Amino acid sequence: MPEVMQQIWIHVQDNAVKILVGLIFVGVGWWFGRRRARYDWKRQEFFDRLNFSLNWIEEGKLIYRTLGEKRCEEVFLNVTAAEEIRTAAKLTTPTNPVLPLPKEHYWNYLNAVLNELAEQFAEGSLRREMGLPTRTVRYLICLTCECAGELRTRKIRVMVIRESTLCALPAEAPVLEHARSGTRWITLNQLAARYKTHPHEFLDVELSLPQ
Repeated sequence: MPEVMQQIWIHVQDNAVKILVGLIFVGVGWWFGRRRARYDWKRQEFFDRLNFSLNWIEEGKLIYRTLGEKRCEEVFLNVTAAEEIRTAAKLTTPTNPVLPLPKEHYWNYLNAVLNELAEQFAEGSLRREMGLPTRTVRYLICLTCECAGELRTRKIRVMVIRESTLCALPAEAPVLEHARSGTRWITLNQLAARYKTHPHEFLDVELSLPQ
């Protein structure tokens, strides 16, 4: 036993500098992480989160609900891609909430989002393939980061909305659930205009649920 302890001690001595440097890097990383978290909370900006938001109009009322929320790295599965998403989110404007990503790469980002949604609704797709009762609806998805109007928080949002709804928004604003819902109404109108001129920033997806 003493020989084992002696060998351990010799190993520690030989690698003391490496161990110390490693601990310093861990400590610095923890400190910066805490600092960034406090900064984000103070400003209510969460660019590392990806929120899935379903939008629709029901009986003259604008409604939107969260389908889920994940860290960017969980959806895009690549540190560089996730960082590019966060950078683009900070470049959106009050007049254009769509993430300004390179056109040649846009499909790849949207396809990663599509894969995440497909996983959430996998049961419906399987039941549909098996000929079991299901309801299937086509939606459009796009990547946004709203920064206009009264917002409690800034997040990267995957807007999910039926194409038929987006392309036929009423001229008169619908009833709003909350005062801050006015921002979402502005966003949807901006997306409708954007869809006509920049269709590559949108992707259609079929979602199925059991009946």
